[in-house]
Amino acid sequence: MQVVGMQVVAEQGGKLGYTVEFVGDGGEVVSVLVKNDRAQTINRMNAIPQAQKIMEEIARQELDLDNFEGSGGDTSNSLSVQRSARSAGDTDALEEQLDTGLEDTFPASDPVSITQSSIATSTEGKR
Repeated sequence: MQVVGMQVVAEQGGKLGYTVEFVGDGGEVVSVLVKNDRAQTINRMNAIPQAQKIMEEIARQELDLDNFEGSGGDTSNSLSVQRSARSAGDTDALEEQLDTGLEDTFPASDPVSITQSSIATSTEGKR
């Protein structure tokens, strides 16, 4: 993947940190959330190098692709990954996410119900 663009998005005005999105030449998007904490203060200028550092740490780790929930034991050297509802095939969670999205966009997502014709017609000539 060749990175062709980057975007830095402030989470709650930067209070929680920043999400850095790396956009690839094939349309891939990799998002990294860099959180603010007591040990480091994240801003727009240092969010990208911090996100690169996080991605480098992930790249160095060996991932157990058969176990997406992590090792279950000592997690200091393992990466814990939570599968999305789509990749896990969880239809109930997908339906819940869809309902939440539709509720957030109501009434724009609610189709208009037609109770009577809105087309004006003439009663002349109908005898």
